Amino acid sequence: MVQGEITSVVSNNVGAGKMIFNTLIFYVNGKEVVDENVDPEWTLLWYLRNKLRLTGTKLGCAEGGCGACTVMISKLDRPTGVITHLAVNACLTPVCAMHGLAVTTVEGIGSVRTKLHPVQERIAKAHGSQCGFCTPGIVMSMYALLRATPKPSMRDLEIAFQGNLCRCTGYRPIIEAYKTFTEEWETMQSISKDKERSLTNGGCPMGENCCRKVRIAEPTEIFDSNEFHPYEPTQEIIFPPKLHVSSHLDEQYLVIKGKNVTWHRPRNLDELLQLKAQYPNAKIVVGNTELGKIYLILLKRFNIQSFPEEEPIRGDSVSVFKLLT
Repeated sequence: MVQGEITSVVSNNVGAGKMIFNTLIFYVNGKEVVDENVDPEWTLLWYLRNKLRLTGTKLGCAEGGCGACTVMISKLDRPTGVITHLAVNACLTPVCAMHGLAVTTVEGIGSVRTKLHPVQERIAKAHGSQCGFCTPGIVMSMYALLRATPKPSMRDLEIAFQGNLCRCTGYRPIIEAYKTFTEEWETMQSISKDKERSLTNGGCPMGENCCRKVRIAEPTEIFDSNEFHPYEPTQEIIFPPKLHVSSHLDEQYLVIKGKNVTWHRPRNLDELLQLKAQYPNAKIVVGNTELGKIYLILLKRFNIQSFPEEEPIRGDSVSVFKLLT
């Protein structure tokens, strides 16, 4: 929950009788991040690129439309013990919302210096990256899908990439690369092997002249799937053990004060209703698709009064300077 005015949160009724925490703690690529000086207006993308210098996550549209900033968020549901993996737009996600969560970026799953993850390897070998700006986001959307559904369907792929834009490839090589992770691909490969076995056993009356046995001079596929390293879900990065065994971060009443806004993280519905009664104009943040875009507009300031030209812009015979005075 975000309030627009700076007030003394600890001294008011909301903070009475509660232990107030103002230190942000979360994990990025398995490493703990502890920060006591966080501005609630910072997005996760800004924090990753500017504070942690993880620049693989890209800034594209800055309004959750292109998917270049996609990262994976992991959270433990304590009542069931199930870990949920979600692909999110880091350009809109407030970094304060990461308290007690685990973030995985494209740097965290593999690299050419260590070893490429199968998701990275397959999009490269299938020519699914051209300019490359959208590639980290597409890779992370696929990675998050695999963590949530190790054997996805083609329909799952279509849904997973709804938030990723690519102007270069036309999507075909991307889908061709990643369909090799699907259950349909396994079925198709099995059928293909059965047909080949049938032909070998004389299933076609044409024998050696069967059209399926005639070698084509040029390959019809853009990649050889036999070159791909197998995907093994059990070898993925584990959820941070510290978050797994301890629930103290989940139970913290978090209040982070910034220059323009204050971030509140109530622990239950009663605390939320109490906050809403005290700050009726405060916004409840979920996907941040409203406030995130508003901040983007409000933070833009253009000073044109120092232009050397007397009247740089005209419209209906009215200059900008005349409009400002």
